[in-house]
Amino acid sequence: MIWKPNVTVAAIIEQNGKYLLVEEDQQELGMQLNQPAGHLEPNESIIQASIRETLEETAYTFIPQWLIGIYHWHSRAADTTFLRFALSGVVTGFDPNRTLDTGILRAAWFDLDEIRERRNCHRSPLVMQCIEDYLAGKRYPLEILIHYD
Repeated sequence: MIWKPNVTVAAIIEQNGKYLLVEEDQQELGMQLNQPAGHLEPNESIIQASIRETLEETAYTFIPQWLIGIYHWHSRAADTTFLRFALSGVVTGFDPNRTLDTGILRAAWFDLDEIRERRNCHRSPLVMQCIEDYLAGKRYPLEILIHYD
């Protein structure tokens, strides 16, 4: 058996003290709260993946500016290891007519208290950890993410 982690991206987007999150329908778990996030696709850079996932899950156009962190997490429930690249940046456009990805109930802006109060609904512990790292001022230049074709 060959083992490999699932490589994912997440967008940490703060605007006026609120964070853009998605409510996802996870069949067996019910509604889960997460950053716009998803899996890296073949031939896609980390930056491209974060832009694509944010658009697909929120209908917002995301412009990444910083790497917040790289997170290694093993989900015991799913017996799966994730390697998450969290990027922060700004959103510019919004397409109100865009259909969101399957399983996404809605995208919305939440303040820090709302996010903390709903901790039991977080998709993973990485949701809060990424926000805490963002609040702590962790910022790394995107140039450290090298993509070769």
